[in-house]
Amino acid sequence: MEIIHTIINFTLHIDQHLVEIVQKYQTWTYLILFFIIFAETGFVITPFLPGDSLLFAMAALIAKGGTGLDIMLMGVLLCIAAIAGNTTNYYLGSYFGSKVFKPENTILKLEYYTQTQDFFAKHGAKAVIFSRFFPIFRTIAPFVAGVGSMPIGRYTRYNVIGGLSWILSFLCLGYLFGNIPIVKNNFTIVVFIIIFSSVIPAIYGVIKSRYQKTIT
Repeated sequence: MEIIHTIINFTLHIDQHLVEIVQKYQTWTYLILFFIIFAETGFVITPFLPGDSLLFAMAALIAKGGTGLDIMLMGVLLCIAAIAGNTTNYYLGSYFGSKVFKPENTILKLEYYTQTQDFFAKHGAKAVIFSRFFPIFRTIAPFVAGVGSMPIGRYTRYNVIGGLSWILSFLCLGYLFGNIPIVKNNFTIVVFIIIFSSVIPAIYGVIKSRYQKTIT
C-alpha cells in the first residue's frame, strides 16, 4: 500500500516532482521517464502508473525552458518505450495466459480482464489503439491480446499506431498548452481533469458490469 500511496502523491504533485527529478538527475531524466512509460505499458501488474499526466507535465516543463531536455528526443525515446512495453506485455500474456487474473486479486482483478475482453469484442483489433488512451485498459489490453493469440504482425501494426498516437498527442498538448497562464496557474486542477477524464471509461465499465450482475 505504501508504494501506491507514493504513486498517488507523485501523480497529484507531478509538476513539483518532475522539477526535482530534472534538477537532481538531469539527462538521466530521459531514462527515468522511459522506464515509467515502459513499466506502465509493459507489466500487467503496474496499471496504476501516471502515464497521461506524466507526459503532459513533462512536455509543459520542457516548454517552459531551463531543463536542458529536448522535446524531440523525449518523444522518440518515450514512443520506443511505449511500443516496446506493449510488445513485452503481449508476450507475457501469451506465456502466462488468463490464469493470473483471479477474483481475490487486488491488482490483477478478474473484472479488469473481462472488461478488456469486452473492449476487444466491441472494437476488435483497433482496441489496441483505443486502449492507449484509457488507464488500466492500456496495461491490460496487450496482455489480453497475447492471451488471445492475436497474430503478432497485426498486433504490432496497431501497437505502433497506438503508441505513437498516445505519446505524441499528450506531449504536444503539454508543450503547446502547458505554459498558457490559465493552465500554468491552475496546473494541479488541469492534472486532476486529465486523470479524471481518462479514468471515466474504466469507472463506467465497473459500474455497468456490477449493475448487470445485480439484474441477472
